[in-house]
Amino acid sequence: MENKLNITGATLGLTAIVLGAFGAHSLKDVLSLQQLATFETGVKYQMYHALFLLFLDVNNRISERSKKNIYYFISFGTLFFSGSIYLLSTSNVTGINFKPIGIITPIGGLLLILGWGLFAKEFLFRSSEKSN
Repeated sequence: MENKLNITGATLGLTAIVLGAFGAHSLKDVLSLQQLATFETGVKYQMYHALFLLFLDVNNRISERSKKNIYYFISFGTLFFSGSIYLLSTSNVTGINFKPIGIITPIGGLLLILGWGLFAKEFLFRSSEKSN
């Protein structure tokens, strides 16, 4: 699991930087300010979760089983959330109507919430066990 967390976190971080630079330099002339801001939201969330996966790897207070579940929630959540935002915000550039996949964005958001919730649960239960 350790290698998977590091590779995925590093890959998400790397692609967030590439996409952020692409948005700032290549898309600024072809997207509206609102579309560009939406694209940047996808980049920010991708980077936040890249760092989260790297942090998750070095956190020894989380069980391996929970790390695995959190990994899948965060990975698929980021792919669905940020990925759909990238596609939706650049529809006018690609000429492809991605509106039908718009339902994927909130599903991705829900997966991210579940990942963070499971992360929080690990600490809540561990701290309540110590106080008993």
